[in-house]
Parts: sequence; structure tokens; C-alpha cells
Amino acid sequence: MIEIHSHILPGFDDGAQSRDEALEMAHQAAQQGITDIIATPHHGNGVYMAPKELVVQAVEEMNRVFESYELPIKLHTGQEIRVYDGLIDDWENDKLLTLAKSRYILLELPHSHVPGYFDEMVYELSIRDLIPVIAHPERNKEIIESPELLEGWIENGVLCQVTSHSLIGLFGRKIQKATIQLCKSRLNHFVSSDAHNCKERAFALREAYRMVDRSLGRGIMNRYKENSRRLLSNEDALSDEPVRAKRKLLFW
Repeated sequence: MIEIHSHILPGFDDGAQSRDEALEMAHQAAQQGITDIIATPHHGNGVYMAPKELVVQAVEEMNRVFESYELPIKLHTGQEIRVYDGLIDDWENDKLLTLAKSRYILLELPHSHVPGYFDEMVYELSIRDLIPVIAHPERNKEIIESPELLEGWIENGVLCQVTSHSLIGLFGRKIQKATIQLCKSRLNHFVSSDAHNCKERAFALREAYRMVDRSLGRGIMNRYKENSRRLLSNEDALSDEPVRAKRKLLFW
């Protein structure tokens, strides 16, 4: 299995705080059957910055550590980039990382709203042959209230990634129901743990895929797995035309 979103790099953000904690997280991932992890420390969210050069260096160092412990895990470079006004300029100035050196770029929206400039940003990214992947759309209030927003973005090449913990109910029943509805409406393309530690935000990809299998069927589960493989290989992800979304996925 492949994790496309994680906070396993030590010392960058609110994820792993030490090399030992990162190593323990990697052990947990290996026990789940995960073979590849994309490290995506928070970048540009007003609290944390993850400079490109430091991420590349840290990933190389952690891969050497994993090899020394004979862990069957390969770490790849990335960032979870909070959308901001200067994002396109920073891309042009070679300050941002895609996921595992692919065309896919992981974007985080504010939890409360969608910035007014996001549509233009999607266009600017697309003409640069980049594919935006929205991290945990189920945790954005405006998307949950107006899921049809995702329909338009997906038509313009945007993809979405829901979080394992949302699917298995660790963020509450309302978030779980909203997440499953996004999947049923074909408004999601990837599942990833967004792991931060070894306890309440641990790797949970195996459990999430089991939930998808039970709730949505083996075919959708396999599609999500295949899309993660395609992302890692820089191939085109599978994306169906969305089912017309319900006006509101949950009440706040």
C-alpha cells in the first residue's frame, strides 16, 4: 500500500517530533503493509514552513535510517501546501514540492472557507501541467455545505483525498457520514492516513480500506489503491464523472 499524505518527517510541524518517533511510525506503517510513504509536512499555513531543500535532505536522511533498520519502507518528498496568494509565484521560483516528484501537488484549504482566488489558482496550476489534490475536503465547512463546488473543480482536473480517520469515524459520526457521501458521489480519488504520530493520529490505511470495502465495495477500494500507485508513478489517476451531489452533506 502507498501513503500519499503523512507527517512523518521529524521536527517540521505537528507530526513526528524526533527521529525515534518517525522510526516508530515507520514500523507501524510496515506492519500495515505500507511500502511507500510520501512525506508532506505543512507548508505556508501561517504556523509551519517546510523549505524544499530541507525536506529533500530530511527524506534522504530518513531513508538511510530505514535502510539501516532494514525497514521495507521508502520515503518520498512532498509538502502539504496551504493555499495562499503567492503560491504560483513560489512555484515559479522553485520553492514548492510536488508529491514524489510527480505532477500531483497536495493543497490544503482553510477549514472554514474556500478562498475566492482558488478557481484562478486551479487554472494557473493546470496550465503548468500540475494536478491539484485537495487534502481532506471533508474537513472544509464550505465544501460540506456546498459539495457541488467539488464537481466544478473535478471537471477542471482537481482530485481529492479523504483521510483514513474520517472514514473510520475517529473524527466523529458526522464527518464519517460526510466522507462516505463524498465517496459515493464520486467526489474522491485517494485515501491516506495523514498520520501525525503513533497514537491518536497513527497510520490507519488498512482500516480505512476495509471500511471502503464494506461501505462502498471492493471495486472502489481497488480504484483508490490503484490511484495511489498511479500518482507515485506519475500516471493519470482514474476519475469518473461525479454524481450530482446533495446540497449539504451534514449540518454544522
